[in-house]
Amino acid sequence: MNIATRDAYGRALVELGKEYPNLVVLDADLAKSTKTADFARFFPDRFFDMGIAEQNMMGTAAGLALAGKIPCASTFAVFATGRAFDQIRNTIAYPGLNVKIIATHAGITVGEDGASHQSIEDIALMRALPNMTVIVPADAVETGKAVAAAVAHEGPVYIRLGRPAVPVLFDENYRFRLGRAEILRRGPDAVIFATGIMVSEALKAAEALSGRGVDVTVVNVHTIKPLDVETVSGLAMKTGAVVTAEEHSIIGGLGSAVAEVLAERCPVPLVRVGIRDRFGESGKPGDLLEAFGLTASHIVEAVDRVRQRRVCGK
Repeated sequence: MNIATRDAYGRALVELGKEYPNLVVLDADLAKSTKTADFARFFPDRFFDMGIAEQNMMGTAAGLALAGKIPCASTFAVFATGRAFDQIRNTIAYPGLNVKIIATHAGITVGEDGASHQSIEDIALMRALPNMTVIVPADAVETGKAVAAAVAHEGPVYIRLGRPAVPVLFDENYRFRLGRAEILRRGPDAVIFATGIMVSEALKAAEALSGRGVDVTVVNVHTIKPLDVETVSGLAMKTGAVVTAEEHSIIGGLGSAVAEVLAERCPVPLVRVGIRDRFGESGKPGDLLEAFGLTASHIVEAVDRVRQRRVCGK
């Protein structure tokens, strides 16, 4: 079964709206696409369409937070983090206000809209901000639980969601723990740290590798910041070979975060699967994932390369 994480977000907002009377939602003229329209139907007096004015939306969200509300501000990721970066930095992150920036349509799977709408640097931008928590759910179930955790958490949060339907990996018994990476599969030959839609690809890669007698650990790193440093360094030391997988630039995202930990704690071979210093392009999501090297087969190749480096001591 495939469900878009943005659809799960819309449903989660409605349920949280019932639980939190001080929860308010803002959108920048994209409510149908971000699915905040679901909240607007149930709580019209607590929904604010700010128009195509993302910077103003972030400033308004900051003001609402100061007034004791819990604002969730949504638009496409490229607009939320790029166009409104100054407002996020100075009016939300700097004072540490309780604003939840929940952006949809991230990554190259936006598809035919092309490079102008494909945010591949948003994790890097938000991760660099002090006080900001950064979450990238892997599926619809995790999205619902991540949004609930973000609303309960005091302080700024950025959640990155996607446009297309993606495989459902977890059931409702799944426990989301903010800041704790989740080990989905164990194996001694290498470890794959994946985030977002690449978690399902990492699990497919692990199955393919198992058929060849290579058993790998797969870790869902849903919280990029604060990163679960102990899990990352511990599994790196155990396996001696690390692969990261993300639908984001390898510069500044999960790959960079893991590389920083390895450099400081346990230098071992690392291969980063991600977008390699280029913009996206227009195309169907599946074709783009293949063209940009973001599939299970590419992760398999990365595991082969990193294991060879471990054997060679390079």
